[in-house]
Amino acid sequence: MSRPWEVALLFGARQIFFSVEPIERLFLLQKIHLQACNPFLPALRTLAGFANFIREDHVTMQKNSMLTFALVAVTITSAIAGVNNPVVGGKEMYPTKNIIENAVNSADHTTLVAAVKAAGLVETLEGPGPFTVFAPTNEAFNKLPAGTVDTLLKPENKSLLTKVLTYHVVAGRLSASDLMKMIKDGNGTAELTTVEGGKLWISLHDGKHIMLKDEKGGMALVTIANVFQSNGVIHVIDTVVMPN
Repeated sequence: MSRPWEVALLFGARQIFFSVEPIERLFLLQKIHLQACNPFLPALRTLAGFANFIREDHVTMQKNSMLTFALVAVTITSAIAGVNNPVVGGKEMYPTKNIIENAVNSADHTTLVAAVKAAGLVETLEGPGPFTVFAPTNEAFNKLPAGTVDTLLKPENKSLLTKVLTYHVVAGRLSASDLMKMIKDGNGTAELTTVEGGKLWISLHDGKHIMLKDEKGGMALVTIANVFQSNGVIHVIDTVVMPN
């Protein structure tokens, strides 16, 4: 007859053995110290070795599953982040790209990009900046008197083209909230000094949209704000602003 303490020990061992995963139960066999004369020892060793192989394969599968999960998580996160990137001219604008790299992808800014190239400003706007660019759309350029764009793009008018384009650029990274704060602090209007050296005045239209006033009295509305770039920010406008 078994003694009480033996029964308790066997019961405890049984509880521990069946509390682990099935694969781990087989692996525990490898830890059992058996007498060398036990006729079942070779078979148990073979079984334990197989258990160890299964266990290692199980761990590998777990690692692969974790890696797959991580890759899926990164993909989903990137997709969600992509949704937050503003779309201009039918293309996403990426904050990791510079002003030129983003602008060339916008179908609404082909005229502006052509003008920037003609004026030799590509390298400047690819530089560290930071710059705040008020970017007129193709439709904005179409509002100009007939022939104006063609005239500006002529090589002999490069200095005038440069003057017009740099009038649309302000040093620094000024977000819409920065501009609105300036307007509020200025009791409804604020003055900006452009890279060209001229002045622009900003105010709120309908209490919500930022409006620009140029030196000739022309007005332009910001239609898409806060298109952030690696070297600044773009605010899309619906009219070309002109310096004196």
